[in-house]
Amino acid sequence: MPRVVVHVMPKPEILDPQGKAVATALPRLGFEGIASVRQGKRFELEVEGEVTEQVLAQLREAATTLLSNPVIEDVTSIEVDGAAVDESAGAQA
Repeated sequence: MPRVVVHVMPKPEILDPQGKAVATALPRLGFEGIASVRQGKRFELEVEGEVTEQVLAQLREAATTLLSNPVIEDVTSIEVDGAAVDESAGAQA
């Protein structure tokens, strides 16, 4: 079965307390040189059959309506079998 990976990140203007907590902890644990951290979500979906443009359109809609909160999050990419489909350019359905 083909696998589709959806990445969701907080919008740049939204505060990211989890990312800030990780960024604060890294130097205390000896990891230097990291300027900032943003924490997002990754979803792996196994698709029945071939991944067609119609299937991708349905996955884009699912990503923007169910997998992300469009008020505070952006779908940044959708990857099909390792081939990335850039969603940051506004190609969302």
